[in-house]
Amino acid sequence: MLAQARQAGLPPAGNPQGRCSIPAEAQAEDVSQPDQVIGDGRPSSCTSQAVVDAVARGGVITFNCGPAPVTIALQATAKVFNNTGPKIVLDGGGKVTLSGGGARRILYMNTCDPDQVWTTPHCDDQDHPRLTVQNLTFSNADSTGEAYDGGGAIYVRGGRFKIVNSRFFNNTCDAEGPDVGGAAVRVFDQYQDQPVYVVNSTFGGGSRYGNVGSNGGGLSSIGVSFTVLNSLFSYNKAIGTGANPARPGTPGGGSGGAIYNDGNTFTLRLCGTSIEHNTANEGGGAIFFVSNDRTGTLVIENSTLRDNPSAGFETPGYPGIFYLGNGDPQVTDSVIE
Repeated sequence: MLAQARQAGLPPAGNPQGRCSIPAEAQAEDVSQPDQVIGDGRPSSCTSQAVVDAVARGGVITFNCGPAPVTIALQATAKVFNNTGPKIVLDGGGKVTLSGGGARRILYMNTCDPDQVWTTPHCDDQDHPRLTVQNLTFSNADSTGEAYDGGGAIYVRGGRFKIVNSRFFNNTCDAEGPDVGGAAVRVFDQYQDQPVYVVNSTFGGGSRYGNVGSNGGGLSSIGVSFTVLNSLFSYNKAIGTGANPARPGTPGGGSGGAIYNDGNTFTLRLCGTSIEHNTANEGGGAIFFVSNDRTGTLVIENSTLRDNPSAGFETPGYPGIFYLGNGDPQVTDSVIE
């Protein structure tokens, strides 16, 4: 990721102080024998249409855009078709930025969308496609007003999904609504409730790069578990007003400056992760975590949560966190202030 770190002085991927071990299933995918290569070595060959077409075909996808970092401005959202793969890997080699141009979502996968092909009778609980984004930057996406709300840069429903060595800058989704969220990433449903892994990745990273939406500036989900390892969330904002359920006379939203989790049984595990300088108009400047049936758990290990103001409400003793779950948050070797 050194090329990304040098690119225009942008923040690098991940938390440099993170030292948590990465399980095999959360590590980057092997792309030494790609099924598709976008580009022929010239920056001009790495086009929006090439990205859209490659994602539609599936498989392991890499880029050959020349030695220097490049930004590809997408003119349409790249959409996964559910009868491809089953493994779909998009690897930018640390030199590729995909931009939504302030006008569109960048990447979309939905196993329950008939336009993307239904492949099983249980679309919300199938093991494919298995989508990985790695060594990529996602910037300036905007899903405001789009179908399947939230997920400014990436929207995923079903199958499996993980994020490795990637960065999310200046992405947005709808600015209001009680269940709209994920200015960077929104996830519904995962096969057998397995976790989404977020590894060595950055959401924001500087005062000019934060992701902004009604809820969950970085990550948002309903009933989905996340395992977040050695990652950084900073300067992300939840800007809705009225919380969830929305107070009378308000549009709702404003919770989970960095991370928004809602639903029933799920887990959020942070390890080696820094969450700093995020804000929420309502609850959880850092984390909003509500397990409606009180079975969900929040685990924080070897992490730092600092200066994440909640303008509305938070759980006493846990600055920047609003938590309703099974017992108290499980905090080990971490700083929360």
